[in-house]
Amino acid sequence: MNSKLLRRLSALSAATVFLLSACTPFQKASDTGDSSLTWGIRNGYIDFLTLAEETFRDIEMDYSAYAGANITAYEWAQMRGDDIPDIFVTSRILDEDLAKERLADLSGYDFADTISPAILEQSAMDGGVYLLPVSNTVHGIYYNKTLMGENNWDVPTNFAELESLCARIREKGMTPGLVGTELNDDPFSAVFNVAKTGWLSTQEGAEWEQQFLSGNASAAGMWEGTMDYIQRFMDIGMFSTDPGDRGNKELIEEEMGNRRIMFFTSMLDVSTTELPNGDQLGLMPYISEDGSKNIYISNPAGYIGLSKRLTEPGNEKKLENALRILTLLYSPEGQASFITNRTPCALSTLDSTDLPEDSLLHDALQAQSQGRFCPMTYTHWEHVLYDMGKLYKQWFRGEEGLDGPGCIAGMDEIRTSYLAHAETKNYCESTADFTLVETAVLAGKALSSAAGTDAAMIPYAPFYKKGDLLGAGISGKLYKGMIDAEIITSISPGFDGEYAILTMTGAQAKELEETGFNLSGQGDPYPYILVTKDGKEPEDDQTCQVAFLMRSYTKDVGKKYNARTEQGSFQKFLREWLTEQQTVSPDRNEK
Repeated sequence: MNSKLLRRLSALSAATVFLLSACTPFQKASDTGDSSLTWGIRNGYIDFLTLAEETFRDIEMDYSAYAGANITAYEWAQMRGDDIPDIFVTSRILDEDLAKERLADLSGYDFADTISPAILEQSAMDGGVYLLPVSNTVHGIYYNKTLMGENNWDVPTNFAELESLCARIREKGMTPGLVGTELNDDPFSAVFNVAKTGWLSTQEGAEWEQQFLSGNASAAGMWEGTMDYIQRFMDIGMFSTDPGDRGNKELIEEEMGNRRIMFFTSMLDVSTTELPNGDQLGLMPYISEDGSKNIYISNPAGYIGLSKRLTEPGNEKKLENALRILTLLYSPEGQASFITNRTPCALSTLDSTDLPEDSLLHDALQAQSQGRFCPMTYTHWEHVLYDMGKLYKQWFRGEEGLDGPGCIAGMDEIRTSYLAHAETKNYCESTADFTLVETAVLAGKALSSAAGTDAAMIPYAPFYKKGDLLGAGISGKLYKGMIDAEIITSISPGFDGEYAILTMTGAQAKELEETGFNLSGQGDPYPYILVTKDGKEPEDDQTCQVAFLMRSYTKDVGKKYNARTEQGSFQKFLREWLTEQQTVSPDRNEK
């Protein structure tokens, strides 16, 4: 489609009609005659949706209502179940092969021409582009820009310059730099990001990473040079630590704001560019030894793609509308909706982006256009990240006699221990896809069984109510396949840790089911489903003990029916109940 035509169509429109209708399995428009688009909504997109509302009046959109405990796991469960929305949004790319199978290749469309070539290159999967970053959060090393200027010090561009500057900083009675240690993520990232100024960001590094995580390669023989380089950062005072493990925000405000440190290394997104004393923050890259590969770390705010079914015959109008949406998203106006004064570390993905020279991300923007951006290491490292980060923190602090070689050995030990004890525990098998209502029934059976009640009352979210997502109920469906801990979290409510038992008659329970759940008192209530042990409605005059999920009833209802709060994790209840079932299906989960 011609890009000028797309822009003209956008300019002629004024507002979107949002259809907050029941979510059904995502079907082909050619099967239903429906040209509306489905979208998996996420936090952080509200400003863009408002912009779309002001731009398009002819595109009807139905939004996912998911507000469960693990949105990323649910998005990829939908992907495996071939049930993704037309516009697919996710925070992480968990399976490139599956993405290529389910999503359309976006590389040939006009809006792709507006995106930085370096970003397109990093997003490529076997020559195609299936998921594009919406915007990039930038990570580097923070420094006190005002103090640097007062001393006429230049931002270092190689290690020799950094070493010389740190010596001058120490002469001023300051500590050159701190590494955040409140969470082990920061020491882990500090080590891995320095490694990316060398071999780890190459194809050799990518292949090693994959082989290491599968147990087919070692850190020994690969990491020695990197650990020697990190020791040099430690020797010049760049990687000191806070004995109190204070939070990153507190360290920036107190240590940098009071001019006790110059640099701060953290995977922190700052929400301001100014310190409490009025000093300005700066951001510089991770420094390579000779300065030829100084890199920033990028962490996309999210990824977006289009279902491949939109490219099938009969879906031409849906595809056209989806491309108009993406054309708006990858315009300066669209990118600006993701980058506000609340997100000063966010960077547009557009090739045309320009920033003032004195802005926090000016240098990072140049690095982005030059391809000196490396993705944050997290995906697939989740199970070993905590222990490796703890190991590096001990090294930075001189504890346990650790040094670089000891950390290399520790990396191999942690990985080997995890693989030896890692059981991809499958608690149960789902022999068929469940609908949302059927998933809510399953949840009700698990809750009622654990609570020892006559019934359970479960709210579920078949539609999206703007500004009022259902974190207290069921908003994700169970799909066919093995059920592990991640799948359990994906269909669980966003709130956990308590449940309640309310006492009411059968008539009152049925009346409440008809009324639904409306915590805010605004808009349409979310429906309840009453789940009983035998699947039969209770007699009107029967007194029932009814279990409710955490926060899934109003104060008035709780007071009226003498709510008794109990401690207990629904996810644990569901895991134990599913283990007992061994297999579940929509028409057989009665044990």
